[in-house]
Amino acid sequence: MLHFLKSKPFLRDLIPENYVDIHSHLLPGIDDGAASIEDTKLLISRLQEIGFKKFITTPHVLGEVWNNSRIQIEENESRTIQNLDTPNFNTHFKAAAEYMIDEEFRQLFKKEKLLTLKDNYVLVELSYLYPPLQVYDILFELQVAGYQPILAHPERYVFYHHSLSDYKKLKDAGCFFQLNMLSATGYYGASVVKITDALLKNGLIDFVGSDVHHTRHIDSIHKKIVLKNHEYLHSVFQNNASFNF
Repeated sequence: MLHFLKSKPFLRDLIPENYVDIHSHLLPGIDDGAASIEDTKLLISRLQEIGFKKFITTPHVLGEVWNNSRIQIEENESRTIQNLDTPNFNTHFKAAAEYMIDEEFRQLFKKEKLLTLKDNYVLVELSYLYPPLQVYDILFELQVAGYQPILAHPERYVFYHHSLSDYKKLKDAGCFFQLNMLSATGYYGASVVKITDALLKNGLIDFVGSDVHHTRHIDSIHKKIVLKNHEYLHSVFQNNASFNF
C-alpha cells in the first residue's frame, strides 16, 4: 500500500548531471521546432535552467515536408552557434537529424553519408499513421550500410500498442529505442503512458530524449511523472551519457 501512496517525482528532478539530450528541434526555421534564432535562444536558456548541458539537436528529414539536406543542416548549425553569443557553446551543441523511414530515406543512405548522433548511431522515426511495408528490409539495409538505428519515441506509434511482440521484433531487428521524456508525464495521453510503463518494465527502452519543439514541451518537464514504473527511468537517463561530446 505504501508503494502506491508514495509521491511521484517531478520529471525535471530525474535529469542527471551528465545527461546529453539526443532529440530536439532547436535549429531555427528548419522544421516545426524553433522558428527563429530568438526561439532557439529561449528554448536553450529554459532547458539550461532545468539542468540540460549538452544538446544534439535533430531536425526532421522528411521528404517534401521537411526536405532538409545534410548541407542545409550543417550550415544552419554553424550560423546558430555563431549567433548564440555564449562562450564555448560549440562544445555543448551540435546537430544531427531525425530521419523518416521511407523509400526516400532508403535511397538517401545508399548514396550519401547520414548525420549521426555519434559514431554510427542514427535517429530514425516512423509515420504515426502506419509503418512502411518494408520497414524491416530498410532497417536491415541501413545496418548493412554501417549504421545503428535508434528509433525515436516508439511509445507514440499507436499501431504497435496492442502487443509488445511488435516492439520486441523491432528490437530483434537491431533497433535501439529512445523514449520521449514527456511520455512520462502523460503529455501524449493515457495510452502512451500505458505502453511506456510496459516498455520500461520489460527493459526495452535504451535512451531518453526531450523532443522539444516549443516552450509548452518545456513546461511539461516541470510536471510530475505519472508512470507506475518510473524507477526504471533512472538508469535509462544515465545511458545518454554515452553520447557525450
